[in-house]
Amino acid sequence: MTNDLSYIQPGKPQQNAYVERFNRTVRYEWLSQYHWEDLDQVQRAATEWMWSYNHERPNMALGGITPKQRLAMAA
Repeated sequence: MTNDLSYIQPGKPQQNAYVERFNRTVRYEWLSQYHWEDLDQVQRAATEWMWSYNHERPNMALGGITPKQRLAMAA
């Protein structure tokens, strides 16, 4: 197994649509909404947002349930 990175072609975000969609959600929902004082503050906010994203925020692609609920249903 190699650890080579595979990059998408420049200008082709559809080659990695799930990651691009997630990045857009992060950027618009919280990252660009505040003036951050330091990296620790950003890390704390990211941790809180990720917990909320996975446990509280309904996902329409999952039928209006949270990722945590979807995981529980699969188990």
